[in-house]
Amino acid sequence: MASLPGAVLFACTSNAIRSPMAEAILKHLHGNRIYVQSVGIREGEADPFVTEVMDEIGIDVARHKPKTFSHLEDEYEEETESFDLVISLSPEAHHRALEMTRNAAVDVEFWNTFDPSITQGSREQMLDSYRTVRDELFARIRKRFPTTKP
Repeated sequence: MASLPGAVLFACTSNAIRSPMAEAILKHLHGNRIYVQSVGIREGEADPFVTEVMDEIGIDVARHKPKTFSHLEDEYEEETESFDLVISLSPEAHHRALEMTRNAAVDVEFWNTFDPSITQGSREQMLDSYRTVRDELFARIRKRFPTTKP
């Protein structure tokens, strides 16, 4: 557990799907051992499909309010430099994360993650797309931030 970062920021395009899922999963796995936040380049709107697919695995994200990098700095009086690690989940967010951390001792990782909101089809096909992203994020987070449990 000593190798785990103390503070992680997940970033995506609108902080409505990928980064809130990742934030909630890491909090679910590690509780308060790691400080976790998420932001987007632009402020999106909460996505009901995210709430539904996260509820399926027992993680409540219903109170998530999308926020941007500037919200993080303005409202929380924090900057990206106060995080040990920024994980960007979209190319646009990765560019912004690199730009904002270039003069700071912050690690930045790029986990290019599919945006399930572009899926077309039936409600069930769309939910399946969200589930796939959720499950991929869960597996990647579990691997990157191992718990003491097997």
